[in-house]
Amino acid sequence: MDDTLFSKPISKQFEFDEDVAVVFDDMLERSIPFYKEVIELTCDCIVRHVPSCALIVDLGCSTANTLLTLYKKSDKSYRLLGVDNSEAMLHLARQKVHAYGAHMSFLNADITEVALEPHDAIIANYMLQFIRPLQRSAFVQKLYNALKPQGILLLSEKIVFDDKVLNKQMIDVYYDFKRKQGYSDFEIAQKREALENVLIPYTEQENKAMLEEVGFETIETLFKWGNFATFIAKKKG
Repeated sequence: MDDTLFSKPISKQFEFDEDVAVVFDDMLERSIPFYKEVIELTCDCIVRHVPSCALIVDLGCSTANTLLTLYKKSDKSYRLLGVDNSEAMLHLARQKVHAYGAHMSFLNADITEVALEPHDAIIANYMLQFIRPLQRSAFVQKLYNALKPQGILLLSEKIVFDDKVLNKQMIDVYYDFKRKQGYSDFEIAQKREALENVLIPYTEQENKAMLEEVGFETIETLFKWGNFATFIAKKKG
């Protein structure tokens, strides 16, 4: 369905409920620059790095777009798991997976509380920014601990800039992008208000420093567009 969620006055903060779930795929493609390309890049990195029969989890998997792309890209016997705290999202994910005849599992759980067995790769696209800053570093440490040696974390985030002028300019560039996707100024303002104090981004440097502090050996920026970035972090062998 088309995302018209914020075409009317909002009554609450942003949450991943059923209203969001039914328009979420459209929202992602129209709200995140190069969304499909980032998914392709993320999956290409995994296919080239992770061996057959590997265990891969997508935390905050929403409607399983990334897992389905990974499933279609690889002929390896990956064990794929998607975790999300929104049952509405997972309901749509299961429908899509069934339609494609794909094989993967889903777990309805809080990603900050779920127990993670050793994984070869962890995907965390556009979800860390929703975890409260006081909990974020401990959560990233949990992800590091849940990776096997040489395991990788693929992380995509909205970011901010230290330079306040540049940060404002990049926000303006981003809003221009959203206008080109058909969002009105009213919808843009409504969503910004709904996400206030819900989505809290870090700078690129803060994200890298956090990854380094928990133990990741290799940390690189794979992709960057304005105030969005994708990172790869590799655990020591």
